[in-house]
Amino acid sequence: MKLKINHFNINVTDLNKSILFYKENLDLSVLRENNDKNGEYKIVYLTDSKQDVTIELTWIKSKIGKYNLGDNEFHIAFTTDDYQKTYEKHKNNNVIVYENKEMGVYFIADPDGYWIEIFPENYY
Repeated sequence: MKLKINHFNINVTDLNKSILFYKENLDLSVLRENNDKNGEYKIVYLTDSKQDVTIELTWIKSKIGKYNLGDNEFHIAFTTDDYQKTYEKHKNNNVIVYENKEMGVYFIADPDGYWIEIFPENYY
């Protein structure tokens, strides 16, 4: 039996704002959408077009306020082939929320506060 990762879900409060964030900061684009016929929810799958894994953004109409992210210890990690250029882009976009210069990694946060780790290719 073979299993592989398909997607990672993130619940969002403003779908358009989130799609724009992921496009501008991580070069992700919409792969497909699933819209409830009654307008109660929308699901958008984002991809970098290089992998099978997607990020699933879920917007729920009845959700009021921000999601409780707990201690925010969970995160998604991205590698980059040009760490310095990516870092400068995120710094200019004012989305960096934590840097660990000793480890050579940093984190950005999306509009709902989900953290995303950025580190160079071949880091491990």
